Amino acid sequence: MSDPDSGESGTAEEMDALPPKRRPYESPTRRQQAAQTRDRIVAAGAEMVHGFASWDWRDLTVRAVARRAGVSETTVYRHFATDRRLHEAVMRRLEEEADIELEDLQLDTFDDLIRRMFTYLASFPISPPTQDDPTFAAADERRRAALIAAVTESADGWSDEDRETAAAMLDVLWSVPSFERLTTVWHFDADRATNAATWLVRLVRAAVREGLGPSR
Repeated sequence: MSDPDSGESGTAEEMDALPPKRRPYESPTRRQQAAQTRDRIVAAGAEMVHGFASWDWRDLTVRAVARRAGVSETTVYRHFATDRRLHEAVMRRLEEEADIELEDLQLDTFDDLIRRMFTYLASFPISPPTQDDPTFAAADERRRAALIAAVTESADGWSDEDRETAAAMLDVLWSVPSFERLTTVWHFDADRATNAATWLVRLVRAAVREGLGPSR
């Protein structure tokens, strides 16, 4: 008699005569070894990121990480089915190294998080982007000078460093990467992105007029 749901056929006697199916053997030792191998793979990926000259992970491939970790590509795929899964695990490792806990993020301690994050990022050998077009390089210099002059006009008594810092933060708001992040990552339309940026500009302007410099 056969069981249509089991995918197996034969009489009860025949089924009893079949050898039992072998289950994959697992032991605490094997689980520990697997965990150690996974950790070595993730650590190798994090080490590679630390050596990148830019925040570009296209070279963080399964093949490259396997070579760095001293394991086969098959072993890496056993733990991470895709490059994306591997990248996610490496990102988690970097967050741990930077002592960043996004699940516990609080506004009152956000300044401390930025301090830890920037201190951590300073350990990366990230090179500034090359500016091949002299037109853009000249535009950056003109914009920098104009922002410093605008802040200086209202920040009487501030140090040159504080004036430059305030100008730099206004420059961050007035940049293509900021607009792109607001519209692609946060899905803001142009009007909402404009409102968000000008809101922060007003806050910086109020701080300048009230004498609340960065170093204070």
